[in-house]
Amino acid sequence: MQLGIIGLPQSGKTTIFNALTRNNQPIGIGLGRLEVHTAVVDVPDARVDNLTNMFQPKKKIYAKVTYSDITGLGAATDKGEISGQLLNLLTQMDGFILVVRCFEDMNVAHVLESIDAQRDVFMTDSEFLLNDQIMVERKLEKLNEEHRKGGGREKGIIEKEISLFEKINQTLEGGKPLRDLDLNTEEEKIISGFGFMSRKPLLILLNLGDGQSPPKITFEHKHCLISSLQGKLEMDLAQLVPEEAEVFLREYGISELGLSRIIRDSYDLLGLQSFFTVGDDEVRAWTVRRGATAPEAAGEIHTDMMKGFIRAEVIAYQDLMDLGSMAEARSKAKLRLEGKQYIVQDGDILNIRFNN
Repeated sequence: MQLGIIGLPQSGKTTIFNALTRNNQPIGIGLGRLEVHTAVVDVPDARVDNLTNMFQPKKKIYAKVTYSDITGLGAATDKGEISGQLLNLLTQMDGFILVVRCFEDMNVAHVLESIDAQRDVFMTDSEFLLNDQIMVERKLEKLNEEHRKGGGREKGIIEKEISLFEKINQTLEGGKPLRDLDLNTEEEKIISGFGFMSRKPLLILLNLGDGQSPPKITFEHKHCLISSLQGKLEMDLAQLVPEEAEVFLREYGISELGLSRIIRDSYDLLGLQSFFTVGDDEVRAWTVRRGATAPEAAGEIHTDMMKGFIRAEVIAYQDLMDLGSMAEARSKAKLRLEGKQYIVQDGDILNIRFNN
């Protein structure tokens, strides 16, 4: 899972990146300059810690999430398009965290000279819509030309694609992001290589000043969440050792570091969940999409497990915690065998049986 941290210049993207990754990238203006900083971080999960206490493995491994701090947005070309290099980076992301400036700072002027979260969200969304529409219009031109010339693919296939891209174009012309458009599996496959930015899940992160309450903004679209963070405070806390951070958390009335909450929001945004494998060697959290089957989860561990899948031995995390051991779980019939159609639930503990 890779999330691109984006936003207008001086919105505090690198501050948020440092807060989420406990990194220490220098904070700079960087107007119009394309830079990318990437970090892989552990997904904090108390369930991993509790399972580790139970099994006492040699190592524990948390699920991972990758954040990329991407500058350069807001510096469009004369045609209104995002530069090709930046566009290539953005299309590789699984989703975006859009950092929106809400804090006041007399020393750092807002690029648009005033603080207006609703305007900034609308501006970025419009930029994504415009670039997606340019891509769609170019694709339609090529498809119509291919249909006229013939001699290649079947006309019925081309006509089906023309119909799909016309539907996509109508959505964009109506000012709606492609997240709002319901597509079937075949249509999703056709557009999968385009990396439409308004199709990607979006977490709008309001970057607040110390003690500031989040402003109300309206952005009612599918696969979109709105959250907030006191960015500078969280960045400072992330640099502290855990004991010192705990003192500050109590002082500011913060129940947990923003890292944990934003990662949960990221999971919700992308439709992901965690399952676990346990043993003497390691306790490990794995990431899988919600609705995934047991063989798909097995494939996250190793492709051979998916190919040779027979059964999955399954117990819910809470059942194991309540019973205290695998032996007790077996005696209470809480440890069960599931087949290929089983839909993995968040927190499931799996032991995969497979043919080598």
